[in-house]
Amino acid sequence: MHRELPIIVGVGGFTSEVGKTTLLCELLRAFPGWEAIKTTRGHYRSCGKDPHACCVSDLLEDEPVIRSGRQQTYSPGKDTGRYWDSGAANVHWLIATDSQVEVGIKKSLGYVHAPGVFVEGNSFTKFVEPDYFIMVIRPDVLKIKATAREAGRHVSAFYISGDAKASDKESVSEFLLKAGMPIESRESRIFSRPELTDLFACIGEIN
Repeated sequence: MHRELPIIVGVGGFTSEVGKTTLLCELLRAFPGWEAIKTTRGHYRSCGKDPHACCVSDLLEDEPVIRSGRQQTYSPGKDTGRYWDSGAANVHWLIATDSQVEVGIKKSLGYVHAPGVFVEGNSFTKFVEPDYFIMVIRPDVLKIKATAREAGRHVSAFYISGDAKASDKESVSEFLLKAGMPIESRESRIFSRPELTDLFACIGEIN
């Protein structure tokens, strides 16, 4: 049976700074020709934080903002620049408020021409069902932010970032159990860096 393209693989995180971009870059290197979407939710300074340090409040508009192509999205060292350096066929950056995410992600996916796309973020899963969703965890920061908990039902695999120790899988499994996301109750698996090829194989089986 012919499926509609593209294959959508999400990469989310339990908290910020857990290694989502690093994993997504590994995935892009493993799947040449695929595209990437970076989702950034912004606030109109109402979050009470410094608008320059907080997010992208100065870039927000009345409609979701989507930047596509190398000229608009390549910046050395930034997440989108790292996507390009890892071999992305194209990169799209969605900048949106909470109320704009649904329209923005659906429009962004319409720009994708590759057989598959990696989407970084949690919040898009409210509106688009990913074919495969990887939740990234840092074993030294076992916390769950609200968007990660909401995306929990979509998780296909958990990925322990960094140089995971043998005991990290056990501690992560215990944490998931306490958080109401026991690994035993789902078909997902916990992967770490030495098992990246196994994770790639799981994605490669999607059709």
